[in-house]
Amino acid sequence: MSLRDLRIAKEKQGIHNFSAGPCILPNEVMEKAAESVVNLDGIGLSILEISHRSKEFVEIIERARSLVRETMNLPDNYEVLFLQGGASYLSILTAQNFLSKAGTGAYVNSGTWARNSMNDAKVFGNIIEFSTSENTQFNTYPKLDNIPSDLDYIHITSNNTIAGNQIKDFPKTDVPLICDMSSDIFSRDIDVSQFAMIYAGAQKNLGPAGATLVIVDKNKLGQTDREIPRLMDLRNHIEKMSMLNTPPCFSIYVSLLNLEWMIKNGGVEEMKKRSIDRSSLLYKEIDENPLFDAHVKDLDSRSKMNICFTLKDESMNEDFLAACEKANISGIKGHRSVGGFRASMYNAMSIDSTMALVKVMKTFKS
Repeated sequence: MSLRDLRIAKEKQGIHNFSAGPCILPNEVMEKAAESVVNLDGIGLSILEISHRSKEFVEIIERARSLVRETMNLPDNYEVLFLQGGASYLSILTAQNFLSKAGTGAYVNSGTWARNSMNDAKVFGNIIEFSTSENTQFNTYPKLDNIPSDLDYIHITSNNTIAGNQIKDFPKTDVPLICDMSSDIFSRDIDVSQFAMIYAGAQKNLGPAGATLVIVDKNKLGQTDREIPRLMDLRNHIEKMSMLNTPPCFSIYVSLLNLEWMIKNGGVEEMKKRSIDRSSLLYKEIDENPLFDAHVKDLDSRSKMNICFTLKDESMNEDFLAACEKANISGIKGHRSVGGFRASMYNAMSIDSTMALVKVMKTFKS
């Protein structure tokens, strides 16, 4: 079957993909990526088989880095890296690159991934939980008041994919601020100068799993007394321009295609508008429909990326999932630790998919 036939078959299925990640990607990005697996830009070789040192791939990764810099308006002291390992690996590199032997790292525990980052960092030294909302099942974003000045860094996770909370205003502090933005990067304007480092697994708003985007203030590195293994020292990755070891070429290429798609469609400002439109539509239905209940009720804590909700009568859960399946809605079941349902609505999702879900909710048990 040709690529064209595959595309037509996919469009006929009309699946609305609410998966939390790996997640939805634009159709045109997937088509170009599929072509590249057979023949990258007409060079006669697959993106899966070319050397990462080849002229073709060096151009790909340099353009991807350049578009990140352009899109996020990065100051000159920030470097852009595409690394392996995922966000969980970068959370370990955070401690290695920013925590001194006698210093303290602070973590905001806003959910599962934030808690995992905190626990992993404890291997390297003194780590404290600065704030948490775990006692209320993460149905609000923790408070970030009165950050002590003597911390080596403070780590936050901007969006909780499992429980659906999100920080709206980042704290202004002289303490190095490090943020895992895996699930909401490029969905809103941010002032990068507030952060010592931002990192994001590609598989939410950027591309397929395999690559991790890192944006780091190079002037904040090398400030600890810790001996760092060669592959875990971010300065080495900067020096080698993300090629200290073999990069995940395909994931980086698809991330480039997605960045180009985003810029062509209005950039971060348009992605922000779309996220507001999608989330407002769905939250309105959840709040007004007597059958449903939002997990996060605090309006200032509600995620625009991952909207978690439940049926007040849980005996209806399987019927609702069946109704969603009948409407070609995929990936709506909630995480096992929270239950209920989760609508993950990343940048590539159209408002039509949100409307399809709202239609099912409106007509369910009516």
